[in-house]
Parts: sequence; C-alpha cells; structure tokens
Amino acid sequence: MPSLPKPSPEAAAHSQRVQQRIRDEIATRGGWISFARYMELALYAPGLGYYAAGATKFGAAGDFTTAPERSHLFGRTLAQQVAQGLAQTGGTVLEIGAGSGKLACDVLLELQRLNALPAHYAILELSATLQARQREQISAQAPQLLERVQWLERLPQDFTGVVLGNEVLDAMPVHLVVRKDGALWERGVGVGDEQFIWQDQAIANGALLQAATTLDLPEGYLTEINLAAPAFIASLAECMTRGMILMIDYGFPRAEYYHPQRSQGTLMCHYRHHAHGEPFYWPGLQDITAHVDFSAIADSTPGLQLLGYTSQANFLINCGITDLLAEISPEDVTRYLPLANQVQYLLSPAEMGELFKVIALGKGIEMPLIGFARGDQRHRL
Repeated sequence: MPSLPKPSPEAAAHSQRVQQRIRDEIATRGGWISFARYMELALYAPGLGYYAAGATKFGAAGDFTTAPERSHLFGRTLAQQVAQGLAQTGGTVLEIGAGSGKLACDVLLELQRLNALPAHYAILELSATLQARQREQISAQAPQLLERVQWLERLPQDFTGVVLGNEVLDAMPVHLVVRKDGALWERGVGVGDEQFIWQDQAIANGALLQAATTLDLPEGYLTEINLAAPAFIASLAECMTRGMILMIDYGFPRAEYYHPQRSQGTLMCHYRHHAHGEPFYWPGLQDITAHVDFSAIADSTPGLQLLGYTSQANFLINCGITDLLAEISPEDVTRYLPLANQVQYLLSPAEMGELFKVIALGKGIEMPLIGFARGDQRHRL
C-alpha cells in the first residue's frame, strides 16, 4: 500500500507482534481461520489488538473522526433523546464503547443543563487504555460529574434506562461469504510465504450457513454477514428490564446492503485518516469495519420493540440541533461559523447525514420518541 503513511519503527514492531499472534492462531487451527476471527484478533487481542493497545484512535491525531469529535452539538442533541428516555424509565445511562469519552462528556453536561441527570452513567469499555482516556476527558471537561460515571467490564443485570452506542456495531467481527461455482463458501485467512492470504472453505458454521442461504446471493457475490451484532443486541435485551437501546452507525436496510451492485461487500479499513480495503495492511495499527445490516439488528430479538429508524440528519433535526445552533447569534461570526460548518457536516447527505442511521429498540417504552417524529423509515427494514 505505497500511498499510505509508513508507521514508525515502534508501531511496525507492534504490528509484527500482532501478525505473529494471528499466525500462531492460524497454525493452531490447522492453517485457516475465519475472517471474523482474524478481525477479532486484529482489533481486540489483549494487549495487542487495535482497540486493546495504546495508540490514539480518534480525532485528528488518530485514524478517523467520529461525530462527537466533530462537534459537541452532536452529544448535546443526542442528550435530548436520552432525557426523554430517562423520563420514561427513571433509570440510568449505559454507553457501549465510549471511545475518547467525548460523547459521554457532552451528554452528561447537557443532561445537567436539562436538570435530567441520572444517578449513574455507566460505560462498558474493555480497553484499560481507553478507560483511562475517558476518565481523563471527563475529569477535564466535567469534573463535577465524574463521580456519577462507572466503568463496567460486562453487561449489568436487570438494567433500566437508556443504552447508547455510537459507531459500535460496525467494529464487531464479520464473516465473509462468497458464492462461486454455484455454492456458498466462507472466505477466511491462511498463511503463504509468511504473508496472510485469502482462502475459501465450505461453511461450517450452522448459523452462518442459514443466514447466507436466505440471501440468495448471485454467482461471484462477496459480502459480510455479522453474527456478533444481533447477538449483542439480544444480550442487551436479556439484561434489560425496561428501557431503550439507541444505536448510531453507518449502514443500510438488508435490501440495500445486499444490493446486486454491492457485489464486493462493504469492508473498509481506516489508517491515519486514509480509507482503504486491505485488512492485511499493518494489522493492529488500523481499524477494520463493515457497514451495518440494520434489518438484522431490528430482527435480533422478539423481546424488543422497534421504536424508530431514520437517517442521522433526520434524527438530529428532530432532536433540535438547529435550535442549539441558534443559541449562538450569526453576528458572532467567530463562534457561529465553526458550529454551522460542524452541523453541516453532521447533516449533509454528502457527509454523515444520510449514510449514518439511527435505530431505536426498546422494552416498556410507550411514548413516541422525539428523534423519529418525522422521517421515520421503519418500513424500509
């Protein structure tokens, strides 16, 4: 990948350790692992994976920029929906994978302004490095609220309240499936000349075969199937007594995800703000993602009610992002113009506005959610 920046010697050495960990796994498993396992190791192997090691991931100094990093108005706007959910449930907030902690800060500060703070704001975060950065961020921006924040390593029991997840599902490991010679195969990873290579095997996973068979893929079609994301939503449903799950990510309904023109899937890697399609490039130093099949998320468990599905632009407008922007006078150019540009980025169809979607699932939620008052697209799922 000559067009991408070269890593430092220290970073390259770290990637070599990650690669050796994956090669050892491949050897242990007879010379082949699923791509889902490769992705899991590259991203989450303890002390080695992309999200488990210490390098900066988010913002200008990292590999990609999320909506909370773009603008504090994203978290403030999201807090309006969180406040409505808390008012209905009387519970707490659980954020899944809080990244740098920026979203938690913005949501907490806005809930404080709305006089709607929950007793606790829990963060489920498996990376000790990210936990430390989140604590540092909250200590710097909202020190008076730090005592309300709890870090968890597993899902709580009997949860009541609002679950948040921003760009969480796209980073869950996916299986690769291809139809060739009239049959379905799983595309996995082997080793040749000490390099990772693609290898196809007959699908052995029963759940994967069932999911792939229902898609009726044409000859030569390669795509991803995410079994982990629906299973995770089902786990949330099991521990939820009453509440709302709000997930924000890039993706499509099933009919669009597996469209004939999307015949090579959606797999994408992010390295130093460069997007490319080579997951074997410096494993451990880059993010690996796939778009979300929101139909699979909606169908993940019969125990949850589908409360809404819409574009990020619709959701943020419904929750009042333009009202928050209007708090700054346009005549105050130095403050207003940067915020207006940030809002444009969050709402523009050419940027995040249409590609990113918001889905809400719930249990015991009776009042219609403000984020889906206009432009609800549940019928597309």
